[in-house]
Amino acid sequence: MSEGSPIPQRLRVAHLSPSRDNEFDIDPDAAARDRIAARMDLIALPQLRFTGNVRASGADDWALSGKLVAKVVQPCAITLDPVETDISEDVSLIFSHHVSSPDEEEVEMGDESLEPLGQWIQLGDIALEALALALPVRPIAPGAEMPEEATDDDGADEEESRKPFAGLADLMKGSKE
Repeated sequence: MSEGSPIPQRLRVAHLSPSRDNEFDIDPDAAARDRIAARMDLIALPQLRFTGNVRASGADDWALSGKLVAKVVQPCAITLDPVETDISEDVSLIFSHHVSSPDEEEVEMGDESLEPLGQWIQLGDIALEALALALPVRPIAPGAEMPEEATDDDGADEEESRKPFAGLADLMKGSKE
């Protein structure tokens, strides 16, 4: 389990029934949603629910099928005004003994739906990852527009302002004299 996870729900693999769906329904309380919002730099997280099931798949794998539904409030990328977004994401993962956790920091990405199977299936961590991946990268408030291109206050033309080392040669000549 992740240290201090705001959603600590998990399933012990040894307790899963291979003959039926093992259903789950995660609906964090307001305090947990506030902790998640703070971790993800959200203004608010008024709604978060992760439901689904885990069932046997093949000889020794487990398949998770779930639905993440959330309402998030983020700052507008332009005005910083609150922007509310409804999120609805399907989550499908296969947990297998034949997949290992990467040992290196940089690894080649394989099939993103395959996960290593350990003693636990961390439902809370799966919900948080699905939420993080579904968040809008640059939420824009209705009617918000980018400001006109910035100009220098000193009136220098655009071509001259693109040459940051234009006066360096003159400065270097002056220091040798």
